[in-house]
Amino acid sequence: MASVSGPAQTASASAPPLQRGIVKMVLSGCAIIVRGQPRGGPPPERQINLSNIRAGALARRAAQGQPESKDTPDEPWAFQAREFLRKKLIGKEVCFTVEYKNMHREYGMVYLGKDTTGENIAESLVSEGLATVRREGFRGNNPEQARLCDLEDQSKASKKGLWSEGGGAQTIRNIKYTIENPRNFVDSLHQKPINAIIEHVRDGSVVRALLLPDYYLVTVMLSGIKCPTFKREADGTETPEPFAAEARFFTESRLLQRDVQIILESCPNQIILGTILHPNGNITELLLKEGFARCVDWSMAVYTQGAEKLRAAERSAKERKVRIWKDYVAPTANLDQKDRQFVAKVMQVVNADAMVVKLNSGEYKTIHLSSIRPPRNEGEEKNKDKDKRFRPLYDIPYMFEAREFLRKKLIGKKVNVTVDYIRAATGPGEGTPAFPERTCATVTIGGINIAEALVSKGLATVIRYRQDDDQRSSHYDELLAAEARAIKNGKGLHSKKEVPIHRVADISGETQKAKQFLPFLQRAGRSEAVVEYVFSGSRLKLYMPKETCLITFLLAGIECPRSSRNTPGGMQVAEPFSDEAMLFTKELVLQREVEVEVESMDKAGNFIGWLHIEGVNLSVALVENALSKVHFTAERSAYYKTLVAAEEGCRQRKEKIWANYEEKPVEEVVHLSEEKERVANYKPVYVTEITDTLHFYAQDVETGSQLESLMETMRAEIAAQPPVEGSYSPRRGDYCIAKFADGEWYRARVEKVESPAKVHVFYIDYGNEDARADVVDCVVRDIQNTQCLLNVEYSGATCPHVTIQFGDTKEDVGLGLVKEGLVMVDVRKEKHLQKMVTEYLNSQESAKSARLNIWRYGDFRADDADEFGYSR
Repeated sequence: MASVSGPAQTASASAPPLQRGIVKMVLSGCAIIVRGQPRGGPPPERQINLSNIRAGALARRAAQGQPESKDTPDEPWAFQAREFLRKKLIGKEVCFTVEYKNMHREYGMVYLGKDTTGENIAESLVSEGLATVRREGFRGNNPEQARLCDLEDQSKASKKGLWSEGGGAQTIRNIKYTIENPRNFVDSLHQKPINAIIEHVRDGSVVRALLLPDYYLVTVMLSGIKCPTFKREADGTETPEPFAAEARFFTESRLLQRDVQIILESCPNQIILGTILHPNGNITELLLKEGFARCVDWSMAVYTQGAEKLRAAERSAKERKVRIWKDYVAPTANLDQKDRQFVAKVMQVVNADAMVVKLNSGEYKTIHLSSIRPPRNEGEEKNKDKDKRFRPLYDIPYMFEAREFLRKKLIGKKVNVTVDYIRAATGPGEGTPAFPERTCATVTIGGINIAEALVSKGLATVIRYRQDDDQRSSHYDELLAAEARAIKNGKGLHSKKEVPIHRVADISGETQKAKQFLPFLQRAGRSEAVVEYVFSGSRLKLYMPKETCLITFLLAGIECPRSSRNTPGGMQVAEPFSDEAMLFTKELVLQREVEVEVESMDKAGNFIGWLHIEGVNLSVALVENALSKVHFTAERSAYYKTLVAAEEGCRQRKEKIWANYEEKPVEEVVHLSEEKERVANYKPVYVTEITDTLHFYAQDVETGSQLESLMETMRAEIAAQPPVEGSYSPRRGDYCIAKFADGEWYRARVEKVESPAKVHVFYIDYGNEDARADVVDCVVRDIQNTQCLLNVEYSGATCPHVTIQFGDTKEDVGLGLVKEGLVMVDVRKEKHLQKMVTEYLNSQESAKSARLNIWRYGDFRADDADEFGYSR
């Protein structure tokens, strides 16, 4: 065995050289292990047996795998002798001489201190009655032996130790090598510190401890950390991992055979986890700080001294790149400080673990919450209802609750973002989708970690990582603790109750459903809603919480620039400022709680009305910011004056959409404002088709000959070159020629393609409605396919509103329908129409008094019964 240290002085040929070392371990009352000073690694060590004396043998456990072997108990006073030396020598510097060797054992004298003037350890043991002198082979000329014999005689006379009465049976320990139920044993201690002696260090983080005063010999693994270990090979040899020997020496030099206190914290899978407390510090934190250990998540949760201290110690070692972290590269090492930590405004919650934020620079960035996983479908849930359109927000249990928690807490608020790591983009694999690069961060607001709050409510779970994966949240332990609380309290995803079901009807584009729903929204006045999506500056998708439905909502009273979109004819180019208008709407209302007033709906099932957020009318706000124009349909609304005033201001300043605006000649404006009288300019027309809603199609008589010539030419061309069946594939919006029920070809527009064999077309020269109502039958009978006179009174949203007179009698067709009680009068407020409206209203009152047709049961628009307090 290598020498612990060189000779301290020149010795004579007869005297053995004096050597020095530090006591690492006391094997028994007469044997110690001495080590040298460490130089670049664990130092050499050697066992020294005290010459001329003998102490009792300590207890030994039966050899494993040998059924015939038995546990050997302590000899009397053996443990006390060991303890006497342990307390006196452990960690102290001693000097010693090796007098002789026997069977690879070295025997000599040991002195406490740097030279032989220090306390003679053998003499102290003998004088305390803890060791006996070997008298065989006694040489009278050996003064050391003679002195030991004298000291033994004195201790016998004083009846000390071995020489006391009773034989020392009370000094024999009852060592318990096994614990029948380790978990109950650990729980019974209630995490209270218990006195112990560290008997063996297996590696830097696993020790063998003797628990006092009951002498339980247990293996304890340090909670929250793991050091490099020694791998046992098939041939029985051990191969150390990098820094395994250094980590073990670090722990040995501080804890081996020291008096400590241990807090036994948990016992998963028969492994006892604990924290060792020493007056000089906490070995767990020291190992981490010096780079001898790494944090482990599975045992970090039970650490009682503050997991954040362990993470801080590990972080310190990583930053200094010491020992096991010598090649460490931080996940955010390539980021500037301004990109690692910043303040941003939350604009959108994408799902339960991601959000879009707006930086101070105006840039938008998607942030994912570190180390958490949103709710997801498991097992059979994924394959259920394959025919049903899958909507993750509503169909995945607790996804809606998680999204709403984040939306209510964060939307529109400023948050602190600390980037923890950048998850690299991944390509698609078998059964797994491709993911783009993700920025994962810890997001806090008002000191609250959003991810931790989400997990504590059971609305997300914590991702488990490989032990060497450092791409995780900087508050990972808090997340694990929050998840443990959620599981214990049965919150959210961990609840044993039935999962919440959200039956949300999506009536966007469902015309029939929208028609049924319209009266309810109109009567409700202002209804609460949440803006789920922004298609453009004036087109949004809303979630109505009370009605639990999704609707498409169009802003009333304005004409907003259209965004680019796909049409049957190809991609439609975006109008100027359409993107700015959409961004403005997004920043103001996306995922915010708003109020809506529904006025009407269009033919596609989209609702039209006004949207208010915190007292701001979105239509007015868009006009005020020169991102929209006032539409003529706003004239009847209460917001018309506000809209016009806002538009006028932007027009004068020539902002955005008004940048190229040119004022109209003043003369025209004056002429229009002075036009008070109704102008009757009847033109002869030929009515070709009438719809249920009293819309009709008419051909101008003056251009009729041109149409007939066109039709004759077209039909002659078809007769000369008949179309080949299947040569044309119709698409919606295409203009074509189609054969009508009379067998003739006419110009048409494709309205709908159900299949190659069934196509809906609209005959653009005549119209093609076949269904008839009573009032329509009356009109059809009188004017269809006859020449009439037509006058345009005012413009409408889809077509002009007109009056028609019979060609021969010049009688007003509409007035005749009113007199017959077949229609109601639509009261107009324009001054130049008042004379005609009054005439219509008088005729309506006459029909009502005579109880004609729709008035046969009285005025159905109001209750005219006297008992209800109504009088006409």
